[in-house]
Amino acid sequence: MNQNKQAVRTGYAPVNGLRIYFEIHGVANSAQPPLVLLHGGGDTIQTSFGQILPALARVRQVIAFEQQGYGHTADIADRPFSFEQSADDTAALLEYLLIEKADLFGFSNGGTIALQVAIRHPKVVHKLVLASALFKREGAYPWLWQAMAKATLENMPKELQEEYLKVAPHPENLRMFHDKAAQRMRAFEDIPAEAIRGITASALVIVGDADVIRPEHAVEAFRLLPHAQLAVLPGTDHMQVTARTGWLVPMIGGFLDAPLAK
Repeated sequence: MNQNKQAVRTGYAPVNGLRIYFEIHGVANSAQPPLVLLHGGGDTIQTSFGQILPALARVRQVIAFEQQGYGHTADIADRPFSFEQSADDTAALLEYLLIEKADLFGFSNGGTIALQVAIRHPKVVHKLVLASALFKREGAYPWLWQAMAKATLENMPKELQEEYLKVAPHPENLRMFHDKAAQRMRAFEDIPAEAIRGITASALVIVGDADVIRPEHAVEAFRLLPHAQLAVLPGTDHMQVTARTGWLVPMIGGFLDAPLAK
């Protein structure tokens, strides 16, 4: 394990054939489960949560990690990216860290992964924060799917390329990383409504009013989830969602601290 100024503890967990990079921020509190951050597609911990993580870690323990092939976590070349596999990797990481139950905060693709964790591994989930989370294709605007169909490394946002190259153990794999991430989205399959209805964890559904996710989709998730709250952030596009710290930190804190729904 290494120590650095940003993280209380960093390390690599042997999980499902991977060495998953993780960071643990803040101090454990027996009265609160840790908050696990699930980053978005193409992102790292820093690009998804760099602004909000320090504020969250001041009041609770936060665990952030990078999924297969993302950031510091090396890829398995012949294993595709999938939301289901990432959910299984998340549950296995928690088992490795001896965490029986956690709150999950998923952004974008990370929100879809959080839903899959709640469906596939419900016992490890305490509460869910779902920001810009997609559970069916029509929940995103048609232009997103048009962009995915034409996605190439050359039109991947430069800031995401630069962050990958800065921290990846094999920066020469940038094109493979991009192509596998894009293919996961091209192959996106709807999560059945009955599976969403079967999630018993309390959930906070967040979307920007100018997001790539339609506000109506967030409302549908709010209606399907049995114990849900909804927040639509005004004047907020997709990349601004987790940067709205002034709104999100008290909102998320209040949601996580509230008693469980009965």
